[in-house]
Amino acid sequence: MYLTAEKKIEFFKKFGGSETNTGSSEAQIAMFTFRIAHLTEHLKSNRKDYATQRALIALVGKRRNHLDYLKKKDINRYRAIVKELGLRR
Repeated sequence: MYLTAEKKIEFFKKFGGSETNTGSSEAQIAMFTFRIAHLTEHLKSNRKDYATQRALIALVGKRRNHLDYLKKKDINRYRAIVKELGLRR
C-alpha cells in the first residue's frame, strides 16, 4: 500500500498542525496532492485504466474545491500551501 497510516500521520503533523487535526484544509490538500501524484504515475504505465483516470479527475476536482475555499477564507494560508506543495497556480 502506497499510503500507510504512518504516512498519513506525517502529513497531518506537517500540514495540519497535529496528527489529530485530520480535517484541516492544508492537510486534505496535501493528501490529495500525494494521491494525485501516485495515480498520475500509475496512469503513465497503464494508460487504458479508465477507472483510475476517472478517480484522478475526481481527486483533482476535490483538491481544486479545497484550494478555492482556502483562498476565499485566508489568502496567506492558501499562498503558503501552494508554495509548499509546488502547485502551479
